[in-house]
Formats: sequence, structure tokens, C-alpha cells
Amino acid sequence: MEVTKDLTIPKLFLERTKAYGKSKVAMREKEFGIWRPITWHDYLENVKYLALGLVSLGLKDGDKVAMIGDNRPEGLWAEMATLCARGVAVWLFRDCLIDEVKYIVEHSDAKFLFGEGQEEVDKAISILDECPNLEKIIWDDPKGMRNYHQNCLISLKEVEHLGRELEQKEPGLFEDMIRKGRGNEVALLFYTSGTTALPKGALLSHWNLLSMGNSLMSVDPCHQTDDFVSYLPFAWIGEQMMSISCGLQIGFTINFPEEPDTAQENIREIGPHVMFAPPRLYEQMTRTVQVKHLDASWVKRKIFDLAAKIGYHVADLQFQKSRVPWYWRCLKWLAYISVQKKLKDQLGLSRVRYAYSGGAAMGPDHFRFFHALGVNLKQIYGQTEIAGISVVHRDGDIKFDTVGTALPETEVKIAEDGEILSRSPSVFLGYYKNPEATEKTVKDGWLYSGDRGFIDEDGHLVVFDRSKDVMTLRDGRPFSPQYLETRLKFSPYLRDSWVIGDKRDYVTAVVCIDYAVVGKWADEKKLSYTSYPELSQKAEVYDLVEKQIRQANKDLPEVARIRKFINLYKEFDADDDELTRTRKLRRAFVEKRYEEIVSALYSERDVVHIDTTITYEDGRKSRIKTDLPIRKVSA
Repeated sequence: MEVTKDLTIPKLFLERTKAYGKSKVAMREKEFGIWRPITWHDYLENVKYLALGLVSLGLKDGDKVAMIGDNRPEGLWAEMATLCARGVAVWLFRDCLIDEVKYIVEHSDAKFLFGEGQEEVDKAISILDECPNLEKIIWDDPKGMRNYHQNCLISLKEVEHLGRELEQKEPGLFEDMIRKGRGNEVALLFYTSGTTALPKGALLSHWNLLSMGNSLMSVDPCHQTDDFVSYLPFAWIGEQMMSISCGLQIGFTINFPEEPDTAQENIREIGPHVMFAPPRLYEQMTRTVQVKHLDASWVKRKIFDLAAKIGYHVADLQFQKSRVPWYWRCLKWLAYISVQKKLKDQLGLSRVRYAYSGGAAMGPDHFRFFHALGVNLKQIYGQTEIAGISVVHRDGDIKFDTVGTALPETEVKIAEDGEILSRSPSVFLGYYKNPEATEKTVKDGWLYSGDRGFIDEDGHLVVFDRSKDVMTLRDGRPFSPQYLETRLKFSPYLRDSWVIGDKRDYVTAVVCIDYAVVGKWADEKKLSYTSYPELSQKAEVYDLVEKQIRQANKDLPEVARIRKFINLYKEFDADDDELTRTRKLRRAFVEKRYEEIVSALYSERDVVHIDTTITYEDGRKSRIKTDLPIRKVSA
């Protein structure tokens, strides 16, 4: 179906389901160890009765329906049913705290809320009195729901039953509602990650989403026989970009993992043809390989090192667009047969044709690592306000220090102050209930990103950092802390880092170790410890971290190198507001929270005393009293 301004997501959905019917699998879900296929016909039936059920409950044009839960077919049905009933879908992250759920449900004026099971229902019930527009809570998983009898609760099956009853009374209503839709109508109310303040609700139309998906598929065509694994939160625009915008246009099969914890194993079972993930997933894959390398025998390590050396050399030739000599192609084939084929299979990348990374910066070390393996990894650039993507790498024109070139029908330019501006049919309609922020973000059709960057001699966009995060070093030159942080995370021993140094005499860092990897290393060294706080403060661990920092400092100008660091007594956590739900660092917040640590790093002190309380995921609180050593990094 041709993508026109009159096309809507429900119209495309209806066309696809009628074309494929029972002959093609639309999605699979792994349940009890078995992949359960769901045809396009089944997809249509579930969506139709849910949509009509919502109408029976009182859903009107433009009403908001919130959704919270894991990636499951029912979640996608609920979203599609909302759109078919002419409502607006609002997704929340599964691990949102009650205050976050309350803010989004109240701010969006959500009328109904789809919650997967007991945990989500509990959150919704607790905010019901404070959200006057919320009328019904729809649940799906019956586990633990036996003793819930509130009038506001209704099961997904009951909603479908109401839909069947309505269809008998008005048999053509479902398709009539779909035909009424127009491309410029709001489809999604999407809340930004909120790195500096409360999340803003971005209004995205059907045309925004479909034009973006059409542009991406014109660059990297997918096929209806392709498999895609949906495991990233639907509340992240990147997942909507692939599962909805591209998935419906191509008709590929969407696969849902059994549980979030089994996603990596399930990816390997499916062997997807296309992948999209934030850098943290690729960082975790790299860490997995590095840890296995550390555990391998001497012979296996040497074979891997040789294969990696060949892979890196060939990848660098391809980055430079140089011809790869025949003898290097032969060596590359040997490296593939001996090491890379099995490794790609272990990571679930054996069939990947396009792998995308977006949502945050990816370090050049990670990027080169995957290309050395022969994975066609591409950086993309965009934001929620442009339906997820405006810039992407092209095959044969990949530079690991850029994010590629603009999509078709997209213009990118740099403002005088270095801010990146974009213009395309995918630029959003504005922020919900926030016209002032809309006026600041969209001017004359141009989207002001808040990011700084430049366009290089090859026409590639180089993203420097968020404008507010760019550091000024002591010699006056600008520097991206994110660049150094991503280099640090290439070490398997470091999970997160926070680089400081704006308008200061030198650069420092607060480091979070990877507890599992460093713990294994400590066990091999016969070091005793009982907890993360204790392990992180051991002198031997400081020595290990200093070695990683010296490696990251290599090739950097002297003024940009880390001179002091401290190992934090805990990991950065989204529940503590230190990270967004997409794991972006909230710099202003952590700078205020750890003000004493920052002050100590820029003093003559060699230790900082901490007396604080931390809250665990299960609600338990623990008081921590400890001394954090400050370590100077030797040259």
C-alpha cells in the first residue's frame, strides 16, 4: 500500500491482515518453552473485539488509553485496538515507579489503562483517586488477581466479550471507524525520557510514524519473510519505530521473548534478520564476549585474538572504503570459519542483515568490535519528536565516528551555535498541554534538537553531545564527556561512569564497577567481600579500574584525560532518578546528589566520607557509612 497523507496505521493494519489472513504468521510468543504462532487473522480478530470493547466501555474519538507491561502480543493488540477505535495510545515503562505512573496517567488524561497483571493493577489502583479521568483498569494475566473485585477492574477477555456483543448489534462499526481516520490525526502520545525535568508528552500523528518508516525501509529494505525480536519497551520510540512503523509496512514477523531476562537467549533461537537496540545491549554483548575471553584457555584466547586482529584490519579497510586484497579476504574467511561464525550464532546475530543502534551515543570501540565480527551495525540519530529517526548510515558508507546521512525527505542543518536542526514529514505535532515548549522546539518547520554537532566533508552528521552537557576544558576547547564515558564502558569491568570537568582545572570521573564481572575477577584473586560497597572500595579493585582509565585516556589530548577518579559505592539507578528509563545519565541531578564527592575530587583530600541511605528494589532501605578513596591516575 502506498504511503500517502490519508493513510493511517489502522488502515494499513486492516489491509495487511486481509492480505495475509491465516496463511502467514504475524507474531510469535514464547510460552512455557514453546514458540506460539499467531496469524494475521488471529491478530485482526483480537484487535477488532478489543477495539469494539473499548467503544462499549465509552471510548470516544481522541480519548487517551495508557498501557504498561512487558512486550507481549496483548500489548500490541491493546495499542492497535486503541488506534482502530480512534483513541490515542500512551505507553509507560514497565518499571515506572508509582509517582511516574501517576504523573503520566494524570497529565495525559488517560481514560483507560491496560495493565499486564497484578503488579501493574496495584500501581493503577493506588493512583485511581488522584487521577479523576481514569475510569477503567483492564488486566490480562490472571495470576494473583483472584481477590480483586473493584468496580474499576475488568479483564481483557471481558472487554473482548463486550466487543463481540457490539459487533452483533453494529456489524460494520469496526471498519467504519478505521475508514474515518486521517493521517494528520494523533496516534501516539509519547513521553520523552526527561533528562532535565519532568517528561514532556510528544504528539505523533499516523503520518509522522508511517513516513518515517517508509523512508527507513527505502534505505534498508526489509522483507515480509524477515524475523524481528520485540523485547525493548514499547514506551521507547525505537521499538515503536520497528514494530509498528516498519513492521506493518513490510509485514515481517514480530517475535516476543518469554521474559525480559530470557531475551538474549530467545534472540539466539530466532536469529532475527533486523535488530534495533540502544547501545547498552551491544555493550552487554561485548561484555559477554570479553568475559568469556578472560575465562578461556590460553590456546583459545590466542586463536580469538588472531581472528579479532584480522577482523579489525578488514573492517578498517572497509571504513576507509579501500579495496580489501584477496589474501586478507582469505584470512577473513578463515577467521569467520574458526571463530566468528560460532560467536555470531551465540549472540543471535548469525542472520542479521541490518543491526541498528540509537537512543544514545555508542563508543567507537564497541562499533569497531561488531564490524570486526562482520555484523552490519549502523548508528542512527533522531529523537521522539521526529518519530525516532532522521539520520542513518548507508551500506558501504559507514564511519564509526558519525551517525550517517539524512533519510530521504529529511533535511539536516547546523545552526550558528552548533545545534542540530531537522525538517521532515515526521516532525511531531507538538507537546501536549505545553505550547511554550512546542514553540521553542519547532520553528518554521525545523526541529531544534538540543544536540550539538557538525556535518563533515563527506556529508555525515557528527553528534557531539547534548548542548547542555558539552564541557569546556581548561584550555577553552569543547569536549564531550559522553565520548569518554563510552570508551570507559568498553572495559568489561566498568558498567557506568560519569565524567566531570566543565570549566575546571582537570577532568575527573565517578565510576560504577560491573559487580558480576569484578566479583568473578576478585574470586580468582582470592579477595574476600560481602557486598557491592565493600568490593568497589578495595585497593585491588581501584588498581584494576585505574588500568582501565589509563587505557581510555590513550590518544586523548593531555587536557582531556581523567586525572582523578572515585569508585561509587553503588550502581547508577533509574529508580533513584540518576538515570532515565532508557539509561541516560541525568547529569544535573547526579551533580547535585553527589555534590560532596565532586567537591572532594577537586580538593586536596584523598578520601570522602559517605553516610547515606539507599533503597533496594523490594523497598528495603539500608544505611551506608563508608569512606571512598580518591585515586590519582598515574600518567
